[in-house]
Amino acid sequence: MTKTDPGQTDGPEEEPQRYSMTSTESGTAPLGAGRRCPWAEHAGPAELAYHDLEWGVPHHGDRALFELLSLEGAQAGLSWSIVLGRREGYRRAFAGFDPDLLATWTDEQIDGLLRDAAIIRHRGKIASVVSNARALCDLRQEGRDFDGYVWSFTEGVALQPRHASPSDVPTTTDVAAALGRDLKQRGFRFVGPTIAYAFMQAVGMTNDHLTSCFRWAELAG
Repeated sequence: MTKTDPGQTDGPEEEPQRYSMTSTESGTAPLGAGRRCPWAEHAGPAELAYHDLEWGVPHHGDRALFELLSLEGAQAGLSWSIVLGRREGYRRAFAGFDPDLLATWTDEQIDGLLRDAAIIRHRGKIASVVSNARALCDLRQEGRDFDGYVWSFTEGVALQPRHASPSDVPTTTDVAAALGRDLKQRGFRFVGPTIAYAFMQAVGMTNDHLTSCFRWAELAG
Protein backbone atom coordinates (compact mmCIF):
# COMPACT_ATOMS: atom_id res chain seq x y z
CA MET A 1 0.00 0.00 0.00
CA THR A 2 1.18 3.49 -0.76
CA LYS A 3 0.22 6.85 0.60
CA THR A 4 0.26 9.82 -1.70
CA ASP A 5 0.08 13.55 -1.10
CA PRO A 6 -2.84 13.99 1.33
CA GLY A 7 -3.71 17.24 -0.35
CA GLN A 8 -4.43 15.59 -3.69
CA THR A 9 -8.16 15.31 -4.29
CA ASP A 10 -10.51 14.47 -7.13
CA GLY A 11 -12.87 17.35 -6.42
CA PRO A 12 -14.75 19.14 -3.65
CA GLU A 13 -16.17 15.95 -2.20
CA GLU A 14 -13.33 13.58 -3.04
CA GLU A 15 -10.56 12.13 -0.96
CA PRO A 16 -6.81 12.04 -1.34
CA GLN A 17 -5.77 8.97 -3.26
CA ARG A 18 -4.56 6.85 -0.43
CA TYR A 19 -5.49 3.99 1.85
CA SER A 20 -7.96 4.40 4.63
CA MET A 21 -8.35 3.10 8.12
CA THR A 22 -11.18 1.68 10.14
CA SER A 23 -12.80 2.84 13.30
CA THR A 24 -13.11 -0.38 15.25
CA GLU A 25 -11.41 -0.67 18.61
CA SER A 26 -7.64 -0.79 18.42
CA GLY A 27 -5.30 -2.65 20.72
CA THR A 28 -1.67 -3.58 21.06
CA ALA A 29 -0.12 -4.67 17.78
CA PRO A 30 1.61 -8.06 17.84
CA LEU A 31 5.32 -7.62 18.31
CA GLY A 32 7.55 -9.32 15.76
CA ALA A 33 4.51 -10.23 13.73
CA GLY A 34 6.46 -10.29 10.49
CA ARG A 35 6.72 -8.19 7.41
CA ARG A 36 4.07 -5.53 7.01
CA CYS A 37 2.74 -3.31 4.26
CA PRO A 38 5.29 -0.53 3.62
CA TRP A 39 2.99 2.20 4.95
CA ALA A 40 2.94 0.50 8.35
CA GLU A 41 6.64 -0.36 8.62
CA HIS A 42 7.54 2.98 10.21
CA ALA A 43 4.12 4.01 11.48
CA GLY A 44 3.37 5.20 14.98
CA PRO A 45 1.76 2.91 17.57
CA ALA A 46 -1.83 3.76 16.66
CA GLU A 47 -1.38 3.22 12.93
CA LEU A 48 0.66 0.08 13.55
CA ALA A 49 -2.10 -1.38 15.70
CA TYR A 50 -4.61 -0.32 13.07
CA HIS A 51 -2.71 -2.16 10.35
CA ASP A 52 -2.15 -5.29 12.39
CA LEU A 53 -5.60 -5.56 13.92
CA GLU A 54 -8.18 -3.62 11.95
CA TRP A 55 -7.48 -2.65 8.36
CA GLY A 56 -8.94 -5.13 5.88
CA VAL A 57 -10.80 -7.18 8.49
CA PRO A 58 -14.40 -7.79 7.32
CA HIS A 59 -16.77 -5.53 9.25
CA HIS A 60 -20.51 -5.93 9.60
CA GLY A 61 -23.33 -4.06 11.30
CA ASP A 62 -24.96 -0.86 10.13
CA ARG A 63 -23.52 1.36 12.84
CA ALA A 64 -19.93 0.12 12.46
CA LEU A 65 -20.06 0.51 8.69
CA PHE A 66 -21.66 3.95 8.95
CA GLU A 67 -18.91 5.07 11.31
CA LEU A 68 -16.23 3.98 8.87
CA LEU A 69 -17.93 5.71 5.96
CA SER A 70 -18.18 8.88 8.03
CA LEU A 71 -14.51 8.80 9.02
CA GLU A 72 -13.45 8.23 5.42
CA GLY A 73 -15.38 11.34 4.45
CA ALA A 74 -13.82 13.28 7.31
CA GLN A 75 -10.35 12.37 6.07
CA ALA A 76 -10.86 13.88 2.60
CA GLY A 77 -7.90 16.17 1.93
CA LEU A 78 -6.19 15.27 5.22
CA SER A 79 -3.86 12.61 6.55
CA TRP A 80 -5.37 9.59 8.23
CA SER A 81 -3.38 10.16 11.41
CA ILE A 82 -5.43 13.33 12.02
CA VAL A 83 -8.70 11.37 11.86
CA LEU A 84 -7.35 8.40 13.80
CA GLY A 85 -6.29 10.72 16.61
CA ARG A 86 -9.82 12.10 16.81
CA ARG A 87 -11.75 8.86 16.50
CA GLU A 88 -13.03 8.86 20.07
CA GLY A 89 -13.92 12.52 19.74
CA TYR A 90 -15.98 11.68 16.68
CA ARG A 91 -17.78 8.91 18.51
CA ARG A 92 -18.71 11.23 21.33
CA ALA A 93 -19.66 14.12 19.05
CA PHE A 94 -21.81 11.98 16.75
CA ALA A 95 -23.71 9.98 19.36
CA GLY A 96 -21.82 6.77 18.68
CA PHE A 97 -22.75 7.07 15.01
CA ASP A 98 -26.34 6.05 15.67
CA PRO A 99 -28.01 6.75 12.29
CA ASP A 100 -31.53 6.88 13.71
CA LEU A 101 -30.56 9.56 16.21
CA LEU A 102 -28.36 11.55 13.84
CA ALA A 103 -31.11 11.64 11.23
CA THR A 104 -33.14 13.81 13.62
CA TRP A 105 -30.44 16.42 14.17
CA THR A 106 -31.12 20.08 13.46
CA ASP A 107 -28.95 22.74 11.85
CA GLU A 108 -28.34 24.13 15.32
CA GLN A 109 -26.84 20.83 16.45
CA ILE A 110 -24.65 20.69 13.36
CA ASP A 111 -23.44 24.24 13.95
CA GLY A 112 -22.73 23.39 17.58
CA LEU A 113 -20.09 20.88 16.50
CA LEU A 114 -18.14 23.65 14.82
CA ARG A 115 -17.01 24.55 18.34
CA ASP A 116 -15.90 20.98 19.15
CA ALA A 117 -12.10 20.79 18.99
CA ALA A 118 -12.23 17.00 19.27
CA ILE A 119 -13.29 16.67 15.62
CA ILE A 120 -12.40 18.26 12.29
CA ARG A 121 -14.47 21.44 12.23
CA HIS A 122 -15.51 21.48 8.59
CA ARG A 123 -19.21 22.21 8.29
CA GLY A 124 -19.66 20.34 5.03
CA LYS A 125 -18.15 17.19 6.49
CA ILE A 126 -20.12 17.51 9.72
CA ALA A 127 -23.38 18.09 7.85
CA SER A 128 -22.68 15.13 5.57
CA VAL A 129 -22.74 12.75 8.54
CA VAL A 130 -26.26 13.91 9.34
CA SER A 131 -27.50 13.84 5.74
CA ASN A 132 -25.88 10.43 5.24
CA ALA A 133 -27.65 9.14 8.35
CA ARG A 134 -30.94 10.26 6.79
CA ALA A 135 -30.04 8.52 3.52
CA LEU A 136 -29.24 5.35 5.45
CA CYS A 137 -32.60 5.52 7.20
CA ASP A 138 -34.29 5.96 3.82
CA LEU A 139 -32.54 2.78 2.68
CA ARG A 140 -33.95 0.97 5.67
CA GLN A 141 -37.41 2.18 4.70
CA GLU A 142 -36.94 0.11 1.54
CA GLY A 143 -36.52 -2.95 3.75
CA ARG A 144 -32.73 -3.12 3.32
CA ASP A 145 -30.01 -2.79 5.94
CA PHE A 146 -26.84 -0.86 5.19
CA ASP A 147 -24.68 -3.91 5.86
CA GLY A 148 -26.39 -6.08 3.28
CA TYR A 149 -26.53 -3.18 0.83
CA VAL A 150 -22.81 -2.35 0.77
CA TRP A 151 -21.68 -5.97 0.85
CA SER A 152 -23.96 -6.78 -2.08
CA PHE A 153 -21.45 -4.98 -4.31
CA THR A 154 -18.99 -7.82 -3.70
CA GLU A 155 -21.74 -10.47 -3.54
CA GLY A 156 -21.20 -10.78 0.20
CA VAL A 157 -17.59 -11.95 0.03
CA ALA A 158 -14.25 -10.28 0.62
CA LEU A 159 -12.30 -9.82 -2.60
CA GLN A 160 -8.80 -11.30 -2.55
CA PRO A 161 -6.53 -9.47 -5.00
CA ARG A 162 -2.86 -10.39 -4.90
CA HIS A 163 -0.90 -7.13 -4.83
CA ALA A 164 2.86 -7.72 -4.84
CA SER A 165 3.93 -4.08 -4.59
CA PRO A 166 2.39 -0.75 -3.58
CA SER A 167 2.18 0.30 -7.21
CA ASP A 168 -0.16 -2.64 -7.87
CA VAL A 169 -2.81 -1.32 -5.49
CA PRO A 170 -5.45 0.78 -7.22
CA THR A 171 -6.96 3.96 -5.84
CA THR A 172 -10.38 2.87 -7.08
CA THR A 173 -12.02 0.09 -9.06
CA ASP A 174 -15.15 -0.43 -11.13
CA VAL A 175 -16.85 -1.96 -8.10
CA ALA A 176 -15.96 1.03 -5.92
CA ALA A 177 -17.12 3.43 -8.61
CA ALA A 178 -20.45 1.60 -8.80
CA LEU A 179 -20.81 1.69 -5.02
CA GLY A 180 -19.98 5.39 -4.83
CA ARG A 181 -22.31 6.20 -7.71
CA ASP A 182 -25.21 4.34 -6.13
CA LEU A 183 -24.57 5.91 -2.73
CA LYS A 184 -24.60 9.36 -4.30
CA GLN A 185 -27.86 8.62 -6.11
CA ARG A 186 -29.33 7.70 -2.76
CA GLY A 187 -28.35 11.04 -1.26
CA PHE A 188 -25.05 10.18 0.41
CA ARG A 189 -22.24 12.75 0.29
CA PHE A 190 -18.43 12.45 0.35
CA VAL A 191 -18.72 9.08 -1.42
CA GLY A 192 -16.68 9.54 -4.60
CA PRO A 193 -14.99 6.51 -6.17
CA THR A 194 -11.72 6.79 -4.24
CA ILE A 195 -13.49 7.34 -0.91
CA ALA A 196 -15.70 4.37 -1.75
CA TYR A 197 -12.64 2.22 -2.43
CA ALA A 198 -10.91 3.36 0.75
CA PHE A 199 -14.09 2.40 2.59
CA MET A 200 -14.04 -1.03 0.94
CA GLN A 201 -10.43 -1.52 2.03
CA ALA A 202 -11.19 -0.40 5.56
CA VAL A 203 -14.18 -2.68 6.07
CA GLY A 204 -12.54 -5.71 4.49
CA MET A 205 -14.58 -5.86 1.31
CA THR A 206 -11.21 -6.16 -0.39
CA ASN A 207 -8.01 -7.53 1.16
CA ASP A 208 -5.45 -5.02 -0.07
CA HIS A 209 -2.57 -5.97 2.17
CA LEU A 210 0.43 -6.80 0.01
CA THR A 211 1.04 -10.52 -0.40
CA SER A 212 4.38 -10.05 1.40
CA CYS A 213 2.54 -8.73 4.49
CA PHE A 214 1.74 -11.27 7.21
CA ARG A 215 -1.85 -10.01 7.34
CA TRP A 216 -2.62 -10.87 3.72
CA ALA A 217 -2.41 -14.62 4.30
CA GLU A 218 -4.29 -14.37 7.61
CA LEU A 219 -7.18 -12.54 5.98
CA ALA A 220 -7.10 -14.57 2.78
CA GLY A 221 -7.51 -17.78 4.70
